[in-house]
Amino acid sequence: MKVPNVGNVLAKNLIAYCGSPKAVFEQKKNHLLKIPGIGEKIANNILKFSNFDAAESEMAFIEKHQIQPLYFIDENYPARLKEIADAPVLLFYRGNANLNQGRVIAIVGTRKATDYGKNICEKLINDLIPYHPLIISGLAYGIDYYAHKSSLAHGMSTVGVLGHGLDKIYPAAHRSIAVKMVDQGGLLTEYCSGVGPDREHFPERNRIVAGMVDGVVLIETTRFGGALITAEIASSYDREVFAFPGRVGDEYSSGCNHLIKVNKAYLIENVEDLVYFLGWQKSLEKPVPYTNKYASLPLEQLAIINLLKEREKTELDYLTQHTGYGLSEISVLLLDMEFKGIIKALPGKCYRLI
Repeated sequence: MKVPNVGNVLAKNLIAYCGSPKAVFEQKKNHLLKIPGIGEKIANNILKFSNFDAAESEMAFIEKHQIQPLYFIDENYPARLKEIADAPVLLFYRGNANLNQGRVIAIVGTRKATDYGKNICEKLINDLIPYHPLIISGLAYGIDYYAHKSSLAHGMSTVGVLGHGLDKIYPAAHRSIAVKMVDQGGLLTEYCSGVGPDREHFPERNRIVAGMVDGVVLIETTRFGGALITAEIASSYDREVFAFPGRVGDEYSSGCNHLIKVNKAYLIENVEDLVYFLGWQKSLEKPVPYTNKYASLPLEQLAIINLLKEREKTELDYLTQHTGYGLSEISVLLLDMEFKGIIKALPGKCYRLI
């Protein structure tokens, strides 16, 4: 986000209440202050924002390099990721893979993969061919690299989620494989051009990896590796987490063994275990695309959905207070959502998601 103190969650609320990104900057201060999460400081930051040249420059870069911007209400935005509260408002994508493919998994692990880990990765991806999944990873050294490389070798689509802008490739040694991925998968990031691979970007990148998949597979990691961060995030998002066990005492299996021991990951030894837990069946045809049942809702109803996600049941007064909509307006929105089978009205003027 270019406006100071406005992150992804707050940006989506602003757009939902104002109607569009453009409308956010056209609001009067007293209107902004009615939006939940907006105080004097942030309202002033929005009103004083003037760096629109950066946006125009980014648009020129996007057009020149055939990059696809994915706005969070776009049909092509990863539908699984829309379910996550802190999903990016905007993604930058270069590639041809369907990010809403019916089956999507992440394969992550240590940057210092052993032969054991490399062999597991190669066999797993080879055995996944009949299931037609999209393979996601982070284009880092080690397991990430071998996941992408094996996917390309076996004709499977693979997408790398980057911790920097699309004007560079990091690490530079992976440029050649990244070029191939654009033609057989893609590269995805939330960062504008000119943004470098800063340390704090990689944990942020990991939440996208975890959020856009059905499950995360760990192949070798230490107790303090970045892959463990991805696993923890995936677990918090109610995504399935899987880990291949390793020999007791091996440094690069200690993280996987720990996750299994504390019941944060399913122990898997082969593709049969993985597809059993995911409920996948072999198919000659690719599975139908994944859809988010909220994807087609107008912004006003998406704002209500976000509030309903926070509680088991939510009072009408709470919704009017936190959306800024009038009683008659929000009543019409809620009734329409009932007709669509999205929410259920409860006694005491309360509502919950179905």
